[in-house]
Amino acid sequence: MNLRSLFLLLAAVTALALPSCVSSSVSLDYQPRPGQMMRGNPEFTVGAFHNGRKEPPYYLGTVRTPIGTPVENVQTRTPIEQIVGNAFAHALDARGMLATGGREKFILTGDVLDLYCQQIVHPYGYARIRVNVIHAASGGLVFSRIYVGERQSAAYMPGSGSPIPLLRELTSRALQDAVDNALDDREMRARLRGSAPRYTPGML
Repeated sequence: MNLRSLFLLLAAVTALALPSCVSSSVSLDYQPRPGQMMRGNPEFTVGAFHNGRKEPPYYLGTVRTPIGTPVENVQTRTPIEQIVGNAFAHALDARGMLATGGREKFILTGDVLDLYCQQIVHPYGYARIRVNVIHAASGGLVFSRIYVGERQSAAYMPGSGSPIPLLRELTSRALQDAVDNALDDREMRARLRGSAPRYTPGML
């Protein structure tokens, strides 16, 4: 057997030895945290969020072995942009800020710049969202900022069960952190009231 044939045989054996990459579907959620949210007036509705991740709308992440071999893809059951819009709607409702009957004063829109989970050693979830606040009557941009959330757990122990439930939880909480950071942003609230935020120590 020549060297080229031996190489091809070893490659084939290695490929057969590796686990096939399967897919799992998950749902992300938003869980209100009473006492940790800033309530407001029912002046908001949620508009369109766009998938700016350069990934398919259902793709969420990949589970890999410590050497980087993909073993399981994680997908969502609904498009990422719809998940983010729903999270903002739930968060606004929990704060008493969701308008009904067409009485909204502001529209929340934006771009999902990142929303993913991954596991090589540590399970990890990350969200990065650009949030735009649009004046409903004029269509003018009132406020825009990027908000981030990230969660990580201890190293995954092989053989301890599927990591998918943990990845779903980490990504849900990372998304929730980004949403809460946006809606509880004091500078954004002050801008919407038409007043500049007061200086506090540590502000740049």
